[in-house]
Amino acid sequence: MGAGLAMSPGDIAFKSNFATLDEESGTVTSRRADRHFEEEGPILCAALDGMKLPSFPEYEVRVRYATEHRCGVVVKGPKLSGNISGTDPLKDNRLLLKAEALDDTEEAKNTAAVINELSKEMSKILVAHPVNAKRLAEGKNIANVVLLRGCGIRIEVPPFEKQHGLSPCMVAPTKIIAGLGLSLGIDILEAPGATGDYRTLLTSKATAIAKALSVPLQTPPFIFVPGEDEHRPGRAQGYDFGFLHIKAIDDAGHDKASILKVKALEAVDKAIGQLARLLWQAEKTGNFQYYLCVTGDHSTPVEYGDHSFEPVPFALCQLRDFVRSVGESNIINVSLEPFPLPSVNAGEDLTDIIKESEEMNKDLKAFKGDSVYQFSEIAAARGCLGRFPGSEMMGVIKKFIKMKNE
Repeated sequence: MGAGLAMSPGDIAFKSNFATLDEESGTVTSRRADRHFEEEGPILCAALDGMKLPSFPEYEVRVRYATEHRCGVVVKGPKLSGNISGTDPLKDNRLLLKAEALDDTEEAKNTAAVINELSKEMSKILVAHPVNAKRLAEGKNIANVVLLRGCGIRIEVPPFEKQHGLSPCMVAPTKIIAGLGLSLGIDILEAPGATGDYRTLLTSKATAIAKALSVPLQTPPFIFVPGEDEHRPGRAQGYDFGFLHIKAIDDAGHDKASILKVKALEAVDKAIGQLARLLWQAEKTGNFQYYLCVTGDHSTPVEYGDHSFEPVPFALCQLRDFVRSVGESNIINVSLEPFPLPSVNAGEDLTDIIKESEEMNKDLKAFKGDSVYQFSEIAAARGCLGRFPGSEMMGVIKKFIKMKNE
């Protein structure tokens, strides 16, 4: 949905990767053909979109490019089930998997057969495509297989606004996050230069969210409408809940790029400073009261290179307390100039970064609530909120806001 593929009840969909397959052994040598796939990806998706399955002509296949090496795949037709396994081995240098039914229903068995043929037919098209011939000649990984994972169906859920009483918007160039938002009735804001990868402009994200939350708006923000060439205006009355998603930290974890991950985290600090300045200016000049919440959806440790299940840090405060702690002059003087995510220089290591961080942290103090003054898993474990499941997060946020307003 986030990539612009409409889904109806009965359709199934996959979060998918363009990957590299050793055809002789059947081994997936690289689950990501190339992170920088923004030029070739749409071309290959166009070649796959609308493809036919020889043994199952009654099924329609839709493919749309997402970000980096990812694409969305939707299958429409009779007797489909979301209860099947995927073809993605989840690790490099493992055999390409076959889809299997996860229950004994005829629908699941039929769907597994459809998807296994889909996987083979996709590879045939990709192997013969000029894009891959060019990549092979240039010594690059070819994208000769689409890994299909996370088979799902569209579910009916209460809209975010009805569930929580807040008018929501989000900035989320990563298409699966945008799709989650759309399924909850959350407007997707347009943020020029926000790409969902290492090239993203965090300042653009902060500006888009701040503008949307600075109500009443003189002009509504433009929101992203998947599948349409144009964008339409958002709510003229503005929003009172904004979700800003940043993906590059996760990418650095997957790439086992420890220095890049540290630098990217520091860039997020800088972007939070920009967001705080923009919101503080609005709060001082209008009848607004803002709150900041910073957290993550999962850990991606660089040593492991994949998602892990540790509890993530969660920080919540009133903006005015944040400004008071940091210093209003420091907030007002934050530069609003756009900045790229930093690159890593040859021979650079973490030693200097750690020393600089320790020097900066020595004078930090906690403010209001508990003794925690750093944002990390270990530090947050001492926090007053303790450990709680993600399903309670919005309840925690709303209770905090209610308490502050009483």
